[in-house]
Amino acid sequence: MLFLGSDHRGFELKEKLKEYFKENNIEFIDCGTNSKEIAHYPLIAKNVISQMDTNKDKAILICGSGIGMAMVANKFKGIRAGLCSSAVIAEEAKQHNDINVLTLASDWVTYEEAIDIIVAWKNAEPLGGRYQERKNMLEEIEKENMK
Repeated sequence: MLFLGSDHRGFELKEKLKEYFKENNIEFIDCGTNSKEIAHYPLIAKNVISQMDTNKDKAILICGSGIGMAMVANKFKGIRAGLCSSAVIAEEAKQHNDINVLTLASDWVTYEEAIDIIVAWKNAEPLGGRYQERKNMLEEIEKENMK
């Protein structure tokens, strides 16, 4: 399943993306926020990530810079969140790092750019080999440090 969440600064982009997802038969769960009223990104990200099965689900988190959402998401075991500002970065983030949470900066990407980023991320496949070895290293670091 694809989970979707934004704070107030990402609300407009999230709403536009929802229309794209509906038009393209992409299933998603909107975890808020539901208006332009101030919403704290840590609470939105926590809500989204808490609902995910990190072994199979994906999420898109949107805030003004994308950084806050990535910071919160990466506090959770099994999450590999990355802020992506282009389709090339999104593709490589999935191929090299197998990110399962995509964060977007609503202040810095247009709707069209966001679609390109999401499509590249969704279509890319994780590469094996040394990239899988690095993912395994990340998991070991999580085990050591996330108790």
